[in-house]
Amino acid sequence: MTTTAALPMAWATLEAALRQRRPVVVSYHAKQHLVCPHALGWKNDRPMLLAYQSGGETTTGTLPADPRKRWRCLFVDEVDSVAAADAASAWGTADNYNPSHPFHVIDEVTVAITPGGPSSAA
Repeated sequence: MTTTAALPMAWATLEAALRQRRPVVVSYHAKQHLVCPHALGWKNDRPMLLAYQSGGETTTGTLPADPRKRWRCLFVDEVDSVAAADAASAWGTADNYNPSHPFHVIDEVTVAITPGGPSSAA
């Protein structure tokens, strides 16, 4: 696993947003996404973010109407930039979020949102 010294620059900002339940704007593969970080961890020894997308660009052009289909998995080392979202942006989530094992996309969870409570470190 990667050490803290080798974490991508975006990790600290994403973790702070996750812990504070603040939406962020992430530039990823040349698209701007408004996301709510839910879990950070490791997938195949690479840093991975599980986020709920509530706005911004998508590869299909529109967000799915079903909130349960707005989950995005982003490799943190491929995030071009991350910034705080507009203060009017609301936190978003869907009822199919599982903090104990986020969608099998993260092999080792480092920190995740716990529904109804504070974030927890694994």
